[in-house]
Formats: sequence, C-alpha cells, structure tokens
Amino acid sequence: MNNGGAARLQKRGRVVVIASALMMTTALAPVVMFAPDANAQVSAGGINAEHTFDIPTQSLTSALAQFGVQAGVQVTVDGALARGIDAPAINGSMRASTALEALLRGSGLDYDVTSDGTVVIEAVTSSAGEEVLDTLRVEANAAEASDPTNAITDSFVASRSRTASKTDTPILDDSSAVSVVTQKEMETRNVQDLQQAVAYTAGVQAGEYGSDVRYDYVRIRGFGQQNLGAYRDGLPSRIYNFTNSRPEAYGLQQVDVLKGSTSSLFGMNAPGGLVNMTTKRPQDEASGEVMTTFGENHLRGAGDVTGPVGENSNWSYRLTALWQDAERGQDYSQDDRIYVAPAFTYAPNADTKLTILTSYSDRESGLGYGFPAGIETSRDAFFGEPDFNNFDTEETNIGYELSHQINDKLEFRQNARYTHVDLTYETVYLNDTTPLGNRYAFAIYGELDRFAIDNQLQYDTAINDTLDSKTLVGLDYNRDQNRERRFDGTASPIDPYNPSYCGMSCIDIDFTSDTEITQAAYGLYAQEQLTIADDWIATVGGRFDYVQSDTDTISSGTTDERDDHKFTSRFGLTYKATNEVSVYGNYSESYQPVYSSLASRPDGVKPQEGTQYELGVKYQPEAIDALFTAAVFDLTQENVSQYDSGSATYKQIGEINSRGLELEGKMSLGEQTNMTVAYTFLDAEIKDDATAANIGNRPANVPKHQASAWLDYTIPGQGALGDLTLGGGVRFVGERQRNDGNTETLPSNSVFDAAINYAVTDDVSLSVNATNLFDREYVSSNTFGSRYYGEGRTVLATLKYSW
Repeated sequence: MNNGGAARLQKRGRVVVIASALMMTTALAPVVMFAPDANAQVSAGGINAEHTFDIPTQSLTSALAQFGVQAGVQVTVDGALARGIDAPAINGSMRASTALEALLRGSGLDYDVTSDGTVVIEAVTSSAGEEVLDTLRVEANAAEASDPTNAITDSFVASRSRTASKTDTPILDDSSAVSVVTQKEMETRNVQDLQQAVAYTAGVQAGEYGSDVRYDYVRIRGFGQQNLGAYRDGLPSRIYNFTNSRPEAYGLQQVDVLKGSTSSLFGMNAPGGLVNMTTKRPQDEASGEVMTTFGENHLRGAGDVTGPVGENSNWSYRLTALWQDAERGQDYSQDDRIYVAPAFTYAPNADTKLTILTSYSDRESGLGYGFPAGIETSRDAFFGEPDFNNFDTEETNIGYELSHQINDKLEFRQNARYTHVDLTYETVYLNDTTPLGNRYAFAIYGELDRFAIDNQLQYDTAINDTLDSKTLVGLDYNRDQNRERRFDGTASPIDPYNPSYCGMSCIDIDFTSDTEITQAAYGLYAQEQLTIADDWIATVGGRFDYVQSDTDTISSGTTDERDDHKFTSRFGLTYKATNEVSVYGNYSESYQPVYSSLASRPDGVKPQEGTQYELGVKYQPEAIDALFTAAVFDLTQENVSQYDSGSATYKQIGEINSRGLELEGKMSLGEQTNMTVAYTFLDAEIKDDATAANIGNRPANVPKHQASAWLDYTIPGQGALGDLTLGGGVRFVGERQRNDGNTETLPSNSVFDAAINYAVTDDVSLSVNATNLFDREYVSSNTFGSRYYGEGRTVLATLKYSW
C-alpha cells in the first residue's frame, strides 16, 4: 500500500485486530469478517453511498478489508472462496457498489446485502445450482474507476469530471463550477447539435443566432465562447476566421461546461469558460444499437457498436456511424451528414492504456439568414439563391490518448490530435439598408490544418497523516494554419415579398483576398491540489503561454506578425463540510490574444485579459442520485476589442463586467424519473467603450434572467405493455438589449420541448421528440441591423434496436 492509502486507512478507521488475524489464517477459518472501526459512523447510504477509494492491487481478501473500512460497511466472505484471487486497483470517487463490483470482476463471486446492511460475498450460481464464473453486475451509474473520460452512465448525474482540473477529481471536491451533460441526458432529449446539448445548463446561453447554425453559438456568463472556448477530448478546436470543425452530437459521450476564467490550465480562452466534448470510446462490455430517425424532410440512419475485439483480448473497439438526408426549417435549406468514427483501445496491462480516436465527417448545409429590420415576412423566407447557398465542411480527425502508471504514485498522460477541414461557403444575402431588395454575394473557400498535443505528469502522495498531495505538471503545443480565399460581389435585386430566383447567371463575384492565419501556442503549466485532514482541498495553479501569430495576406504580399506571452494563475479552496456538502471559493484569470492588427490603440494591441472571483456550494446527497450547485461570481474582461461606428474601425479600449448567480440541479431518482433545473441571473455592465455613451449600459444580447427545467417520468409496463416515458422541458430567456447602445430591447421568450418513449420490447424502442413544441415565433437576436429568428417546431421520431 502506498503512503497515501495507509494514511487514509488510519484516518477513516482501523480494521479490528481480529479481522487482520483472520486474513492471515483463512485456511483455518471458514468465514472472514471485515468491519469498520467501532468508533466510525457507518454511512447512511450503505452500499449505494459514494466514497473516495484508494485500494491498490493486492489479494482479494486484503482488498475487501480495505473496501469495508473505506466504505464504512461490514463485509463477510468465506475464506476458501477468496483464496488465491487477486483484485485490481480501485482509485477515485464512486458509489461503494461500483467499487465492489470492480473488485469482484472476473472472480466468479458476487455479493448480497442483508437487512442490517452487511455485505456478504458469495459464489455465483446458476438456476441448476452450478457455479457460474465471470459474472458482472451492471450498476446504473457505474463508471470506470480510474478514468472519468470513460464514464458511461445511465443517469443525468455525473459525479466526476476531468475537465475542471485535468485530474480525476470529484465534482464535489473541485473549487470551480462545472456542469456535465451525460450521454443519458443527450439521448433522452435527442440533441442534434452542441447548442441543444448545453441548452439546459446554468450560466449558458445557446443558439442566440437562431436558425444560423454555421457555428455552435454559446455564451457562458455573458461572454461568447464560439471562437476559443470549444474543446474536444481536452484539446482546443479554435475558430480563427470562417473555416472550422463542427462536432457531430451522436459521436459524443459527454459534454462538460467549465465556467469562469480557465487560462491557468487551458491557455488562450475567453473569461466565461469553455465547453469540452468527450468522444465516444470503446467499452469492455459488448453492446450496440442501430436506429433510424425520421420527420418532415428528415431521414437519418445511425449505428454504434462496441466491445472487446476477441475473448481475453487486450483490444476493444467502437464504431459509430451516421447518415442523414435532411432540411432545416428555412426554405431551400439542407442538413445532410455523413459521420464515421472508428476507435480502438489497447490495454496490455492494468498500468497502460492507449486509445486511438479517428473520425470522418462530411456535412452539406445551407445557411440560416438574418432578415433586415425593415422587412416583415415569414421566418422561413429565403432571399438568397438556391444554387449558391452552401456551408459545406469535410473534416478528418486522427488522434490518441495514452496513459501509463509509472509506479503507484506517478502517472504520465499524453493526448494528441490532427485535424484537417475543407470549407465551401457560398451565399447571397439581402442588404440590411435601403433600398430593400439589393443583394450581396460572398464566398469563402478555406482549408484548415490543426495539430494539438498535451503532455501531463501527475504525482500523488501522502506528505504525512494529514496532508495528501496531487501534483500536475503539463506541457502543451497547438498549431493552427487557416488559409482562406475570399470572393465578394453582388446579385440581382429581389422582391422580398414575392421572391423570384435567377440562378448563377445573376451572381457577379470577384476575387478579393487570399489570407493565411498561422498561430502556434506553447504552454507550460503546473497545479497543486493539497488535501488537508480530508476536509480542506487547496488548489493552486499557474501557466505560462507564448503565442506566435502570423497573418499573411498572400494576395497583397503583406504580413502581420505578433508574439504574445502571459502568465495566468488560479487559487481555489474547498471545504468538505460533510460527505455530501462542500463550500468553495476561487480566483482565476483568462488570457485572449488578438492575433492581428484588427484592434487599434495608441500604446499597441494588447491581449484581452480577464479576472474572476467566485464562491459556491455543492450538495450531492448519498441517499439519492443527484447533484445541486450554486455559485456567485464577479468577472471582468479588459482590453476588449469593440467596433467604433464613428471611425468604422475596431478599437481596443473596452471593459466588461459580469456579476451573477447560478443555480443548477440534476437528479435521477431510481429508474423512473430524471430532472434538471437551472437558473441564471446576470448583472452585466460595459465599464469602458470606444463609444463613451455606451459606458454603463448592458452588453448586447446578454439577458439578465435565464431559466430552464426538464422532467421525464417512466410508467412501468405491465403484461404485454412496455415502459412508457413522458418528458417535457421549458427554456426561458429574459429580455436583452439589441446593441451596446441599448436603443432597443428584445422581448423575453419561453420555448417548450417534449419527448415520448415507448419500449416495444426490452430491445426495441420508439421515441418522438419535439423542440419548440408550440412553434413559438421569436427573435433570438438583432445584430448589425439583421433580425435572427429562433428555430421553429421540429418533431423527430426514432426507432431504435439495442443489444
């Protein structure tokens, strides 16, 4: 046992002397009993309660002894059953039942719980009384003990996330606000993109440009995150101009939203936070599904299979694939997709794991348009040209994740990915000024190459009986090269109230520019998590970034080069008031360089910098599967680039402050009820601006109030009838200002969603999901003179076969 495990064992209660003696004499005693210390309080949740476990690889008998102490339960086992069996290492925070099942996996043993809470280890037998080996019980909220990125949960609630600290830290222990959208929640709501995935999350404003889905528009705590705040498997997917990668929601296993300034771990980021998407990974247990989704002008086929490559193989696989032929609500739109994602995991031993993640995505999309303010027409109207209305991306990804446990204290991890994207962007759109009907034409042909790698060393140890240390040191490198050829021109005018299209013959565009943006970022970071007497967790982190940014305008032969560097820090403290309640506070910083001379200022362009102060409380009851969080924060960004209408240029003299409150709760009550609720209050203010009249105003498109709630309930089937699940949700966005001048207020809106799922058999289900159920027409934003409508009602039915 390592020193940390020994220290925790002494602190949480000692195994009675007789249990230690019995472990050494199992041949003489038929039954071994492991009990918690007489002075230790047995957890009220028993085998279903969540605890932090640190059990090294050893004999099953010894491992069960430590399990009983750390879980606070009494364990009995026939010594002859456990003799000669080794148990794997178990580390991390999880339910006691999950940890016990991991210890017993492959042993031919199972467990039962008596009426007084005693855990009895017993051999698995068939109905004929014969012993059955290698049985694994599947727990509803089970997750791989040592890696939260592999967590597959049949619940809306996730108790762990590697995003907040880049270490395996329970959400309850981390001194920051993080929300997790599990695969169960995404499947229940049948999310079609990232915006829908995070739409029920506190502090998040999603889809503010409505039917415009070229990008995943996400604001966190009032700040836009679509340029720098998107991450895939812990690596950035930044947007520098128009060419970008677009995630396929069906290929995601989990979505984490980390709120607040995050540069001390992740480098370049806006102050509101980030969204980290976890790709589906191979699983040890064989399973799969095939399904078809259909609706008005919508047809999809998809499949997802996973499992070991062969019996007793060190390899496991996963293949996720999707084909879609669809249109969106607006006339002449399309949303066609092909997605194929093979993945493999190689685990030669308990200390080493390599996961290879690859994907190919081909998406042919139209564009959602904003309408000039002077036109009153249908939100589905189309004023472009059907033959010149494309936002098509072809994307290839290949990457891997490697972890190796060097010894019982030191682990090395490496995460890398290469991405290539080709973009075809062609559009004709209405002029937003008079005379109405004049149209512009615009085209971008882009190519993106991205490479990212993150290296981490983590050292865990116990300094003494009261101090546990978790030290993380990392070095990452990211390089993005984005080349785009741009064309501008006009198209023949159109009558907005009786549109008639003229095809390619009426479009006149000319070559405008050929630009290549290259940015290389180097980051060195360190973080210390110090646990003091089990109750206090101090987190201190710092990072140094060096960023080289080159904007090469090939068409004119000019180059703009910038070198930026910045040190950012984070300080956090968590107090575990009980096993269920923690209180935390943090200070954190953000760093967002301006990669070109876009913004001008007398003393030169400076990086945009943010600071945040946050206090919060988290409650995770042991008796039920739930997590409740509350946070208050004060967040400021300086050196903000803002448009000066007087000079028609961007100037970098802005400062924005956002203070607020976030409340969130997620619950999965048994197998019948799931619920998520969220509320956000934002008091945002422009502190400095290129336009002096804007100072003191509210930033554009930032609502003061947001709220959401989702509830689904399963009516158990009887006889020939299967389970019936009914679900519904509401998303409320309060009124907000159309512009920084606060000259027009956009009204609030409430949108309702619904779901019905019927289990035809144990393996076959039929579900119907509706977004914007009552087809509410509302303006989601009104920017640069264009009015964007929220998406109308969409109803999709899904027939699924699972095994």
